[in-house]
Amino acid sequence: MKKGYYGQFGGRFVPETLIPALEELESNFRRFKRDKDFHTRLNELLKQYVGRPTPLYFARNLTERLGGARVYLKREDLCHTGAHKINNAIGQALIARLSGKERIIAETGAGQHGVATATGAALLGLKCTIYMGSEDVKRQALNVFRMKLLGAEVREVSSGSRTLKDAINEALRDWTTNVRNTHYVLGTVFGPRPYPELVKYFQSVIGREAKRQILEAEGRLPDMLIACVGGGSNAMGLFSAFLKDDVKMIGVEAGGKGIDTGLHAARFAGGSIGVFQGAKSYVLQDQDGNILDTHSVSAGLDYASVGPEHAYLKELGRVQYTYALDEEALDAFELLSATEGIIPALESAHAIAETVKQAPKLGRDKIIIVNLSGRGDKDVEQVSRLRPR
Repeated sequence: MKKGYYGQFGGRFVPETLIPALEELESNFRRFKRDKDFHTRLNELLKQYVGRPTPLYFARNLTERLGGARVYLKREDLCHTGAHKINNAIGQALIARLSGKERIIAETGAGQHGVATATGAALLGLKCTIYMGSEDVKRQALNVFRMKLLGAEVREVSSGSRTLKDAINEALRDWTTNVRNTHYVLGTVFGPRPYPELVKYFQSVIGREAKRQILEAEGRLPDMLIACVGGGSNAMGLFSAFLKDDVKMIGVEAGGKGIDTGLHAARFAGGSIGVFQGAKSYVLQDQDGNILDTHSVSAGLDYASVGPEHAYLKELGRVQYTYALDEEALDAFELLSATEGIIPALESAHAIAETVKQAPKLGRDKIIIVNLSGRGDKDVEQVSRLRPR
């Protein structure tokens, strides 16, 4: 990576008014990375508050059902607030507090990042505003209530497609107006420099733990890693520790109702290279560069672009990217719930859907680690409507 670029991807495409804030954030990030006291405080919070390390769980029943490779689940669903998002939110909230900011803002789709950011704000004594598309507010009413309970103001965004990209637009407008006292806790490995690097840094704990844990459990590295990819932070968190190893990696996007229908969020399968919300990456856009509407049964994967490092890893051929359809994700949601007693987030169910395809093709001596990025409490009501039986 050079000055925020991963090959041709990344960069900093923002209004001039945001450049000072981004430069200040990058400077503070570099300083805190070298600060022992910062890391002592962060590690203390990750252990005593977030609940790390999260287990690497051998899914024996799922393995037997699929009849192939041994499947391990990295249990990010057991983090405080129920998803991997808290790793990054706590890290950024701590930076904001130590940098003298009084307020943090964030965008959210599935609501987990909003809940995590509101949690960090409550813990560290910061004011908090969360932007959320009105479609996602309807789908994720439980998380909206949780954010308000934690003291955050939730601002519903009714413009555009009323989903995550519109929430990000409003959050960026807010930050442009309030850069002096506000830090924007961007929730994924996307956006202008330094966000892709910063978020990856805080999520890399997932991969470091998983690597140590699989060596303890099996005495060797896994053969395959699988993770869902919206913006891509949970996947990058897992993949980061294994990029130099001989391990196959698969990122799973939201195939929605199928690529041909246009109702999906599979940027690599149906998108092209462009600039969107501060970064150059793969984008769902028309021939004139207008951003297309997206669709996914999962609010957290319903986004028009993807992290620039993911685009770079695809270009290198280091990571394979595929997609799971809504129906496949719903089947996987039910499968993991019934076989292991673990209800996954619909985002994570996309990764389970790919595991259902991959595990039977591999021998019983092979090992797969799936990043179970979040728990499915937030999705149960939605799934009950889609599959009322």
